[in-house]
Parts: sequence; structure tokens; C-alpha cells
Amino acid sequence: MPFPRFAALPAPPYYAVIFSSQRSGVDAAGYEAAANRMVELVQEQPGFLGFESARDAAGFGITVAYFESEAAIARWRDHAEHIVARRNGNNHWYEHFEQRVARVERAYGGVRRDHD
Repeated sequence: MPFPRFAALPAPPYYAVIFSSQRSGVDAAGYEAAANRMVELVQEQPGFLGFESARDAAGFGITVAYFESEAAIARWRDHAEHIVARRNGNNHWYEHFEQRVARVERAYGGVRRDHD
């Protein structure tokens, strides 16, 4: 499933959950099905704002999910299907992972515009 490259986000403040992982290579089909399901589910969660995700050919990936509050993050963390997916990730799909939560205070960006 193709994902948008940049999340359309409101003005800060909001929260970012940064998930870095190294895939193990085990059960690629099961991983992909679960990842797609998590994308569907998280988008239904109150307080979810968007996400950005990338994975390289060696299986290293970073996903940043944005939420309006810590309470919204906790609701997602406690979602029953997400708990099962995390357990499978810990036990099978990831060799290593790190998760970090940050409050975004400022955000900058823009689109490059070539000038003649």
C-alpha cells in the first residue's frame, strides 16, 4: 500500500511517536499484512494526525506517527490489535527497535520552487 510522503499536520504543539526498527526478515508477508492493518486502524483513532514512514532495502525503517495528545498516544498503545502486532514485532519481525515520544513545539518546511 503506498503511503503519503509528508503528513499534513496542524500547527504545533502536537506529539510525535518515532519508531525506528530493523526488520528480521522473518515472515515478510505476515509483517506486511499487519503493517497495512495498523495503518488502517491508527487512522481511525481519535487524536491521530498523520504519519511519515520509510524503509530501506536492508530492512531499516523509521515511522513517525503524530498525535494531538499523550492521551491519544496511550489509546493507540492500548488498542487490542496494536498490542498483538507489537508482540509479534518484538518476538518475530524486528531484530532491534527503538521508540521515542516527543512534543513538537515548532515545525518548519516548504516546497522548493525553481526560479528561472
